[in-house]
Amino acid sequence: MAAVIQKPDQAIGHIDLLGADERQQLLVDWNDTAHAVPETHLTALIEAQLAASPERIALRFDGRAMSNDELNWRANQLAHLLRARGAGPERIVALALPRSLELMVALLAILKTGAAYLPVDPDFPQDRIAFMLDDAQPVCLITTAALAETLPGHASQLLLDVAQTIAELVTYADTAPGIAIDPSHPAYVIYTSGSTGTPKGTVVSHRAIVNRLRWMQDRYGLQADDRVLQKTPSSFDVSVWEFFWPLIDGATLVLAKPGGHKDAAYLAGLIASEGVTTIHFVPSMLEVFLLEPTASACNTLRRVICSGEALSPALQSQFQQRLSCGLHNLYGPTEAAVDVTSWECRRATEAEPASASVPIGRPIWNTQMHVLDSGLQPVPAGVTGELYIAGVGLARGYLNRPLLSAERFIANPHGAPGSRMYRSGDLARWRNDGSLDFLGRADQQVKIRGLRIEPGEIESVLLQHPQVAQAAVVAREDVPGEKRLVAYVVAADTADPQPAELRTHLAQALPEYMVPSAFVSLPALPLGPSGKFDRKALPAPEVQAATPYATPYAAPRTPTERILAGLWAETLHLQRVGIHDNFFELGGHSLMIVQLISMIRQQFMIDLPVDTLFQVSTIAGLAELLDQESIARPSLTPMPRPSRIPLSFAQRRL
Repeated sequence: MAAVIQKPDQAIGHIDLLGADERQQLLVDWNDTAHAVPETHLTALIEAQLAASPERIALRFDGRAMSNDELNWRANQLAHLLRARGAGPERIVALALPRSLELMVALLAILKTGAAYLPVDPDFPQDRIAFMLDDAQPVCLITTAALAETLPGHASQLLLDVAQTIAELVTYADTAPGIAIDPSHPAYVIYTSGSTGTPKGTVVSHRAIVNRLRWMQDRYGLQADDRVLQKTPSSFDVSVWEFFWPLIDGATLVLAKPGGHKDAAYLAGLIASEGVTTIHFVPSMLEVFLLEPTASACNTLRRVICSGEALSPALQSQFQQRLSCGLHNLYGPTEAAVDVTSWECRRATEAEPASASVPIGRPIWNTQMHVLDSGLQPVPAGVTGELYIAGVGLARGYLNRPLLSAERFIANPHGAPGSRMYRSGDLARWRNDGSLDFLGRADQQVKIRGLRIEPGEIESVLLQHPQVAQAAVVAREDVPGEKRLVAYVVAADTADPQPAELRTHLAQALPEYMVPSAFVSLPALPLGPSGKFDRKALPAPEVQAATPYATPYAAPRTPTERILAGLWAETLHLQRVGIHDNFFELGGHSLMIVQLISMIRQQFMIDLPVDTLFQVSTIAGLAELLDQESIARPSLTPMPRPSRIPLSFAQRRL
């Protein structure tokens, strides 16, 4: 009221709602994160640790091990070769390698040249890979002979494991190339979904990731006897701390087999056999992991890190009932060095009962979080606003996208002159204790199973199909806990495009996780009173409407088919499933595959690879595979047991 009286002609939105004390608390006190971090680069930290304990085991993978010394000299040799190919500071080297010891050698070699690494997922469609390579213009692409045949051509391709390359490496020195690397130089480039129809590469500096990793070590205190599991695909930024945190601080990095991150039973077995102490899960995969019967035996775990999606109080409670280690909820976009806030999940007590949401926590070192209104002014605690991120951890911007970088990385009116802040597009609010609640998105961007998706990119590809006149893609959660992408299309002529054809069209340009699980044909997209497209008026897809290409219902004929039909119906939340219905056309996705494979393992005592459903996607085909006598049942092998076998969940509950 005092502000209105003083300036009665000002716009209502410009009235300052905060007193001086509250403004001080929001902008200064809760963002008091200054901490001294060495002005160095990631490569120097890794090399110092490798040299300090050359005989220690740095990496373990599939029964193989590699010492610090071997990792160092192998990376040095490859770094010299890459230097000869033009790699250096402010340059990019792409790599398309499966999870392996060779992947780690290649990553370290690229960093030693001063170049930034660009991870390329070989499972991405060729069109997407070709765009990334054309956009980034890497000096070379490190891959394998087998994968090279599936990748689009690249003029300066480098094959890591062919005989010629191995012979060539022998001629290079095994000492460090000694490149002068500035902390401002790029360390990695990771591409994410783009709202304009094409992916965009985020460039992150050494200074940003060093700040993040030094904070992580101070916060969680990795020890020499720790073992960190690396299971996140290298094309997602969580992999960055999985790769390099143990190398910097003297722990052992355990690499999961390719595809192993999708198999809960495999992960539980690997944790037990390798003594893994530290692991990351997106919440949706953590939920699947906790359903695995052997998960409760993972008693070597000391800390589980969650990020990528909102962590629900119900899942936190489920975790704390099954596992006794610490659970930590982190938040951060790709446009910053992995994570910018953290929260340690606490067990509910009578004095402190569980809250309605799990906070994303407080900002990490040298990071400021601002919850602002449309005028970039702070909103009071408890009030929803858009989340802006400032500080050392910000990315340099988007590769070759200066206009988009200027739009998302803006001047920081609450920081030092010349400082920037990133407009995250996330909605949040301050709690009274100075922690943050995540409340969703301010725009159309969605996250499904921890993967960031811009519906606009999917819509752009759909509109390239000759039979599609209009398209809209939304994320729906018609079944609680089952968020999925649904595409709505308006035909360009009288014939509706067939969903199977649209699925094939999208799969040629987009990765599997961006292909909608349901397609609905509409005569027109719904409009609101103002004549604008109304997303909220899009109808919920029914199975019949969403999958008109499904074959007529065919009942199970054999005991195996009957059991599978029940498992499919339970997994897909359907009343019945025909033996010729396609798993993916009914809305199945990769996490559902993990659940289904686990249930099949329990019912049939058969250990199927997780990718079986990608090859045989009908009940009839899968039943035929299971009934084959050539399928070998897994032999019973002794499992490592601690001195005291932990109680099961049912025993603890009793």
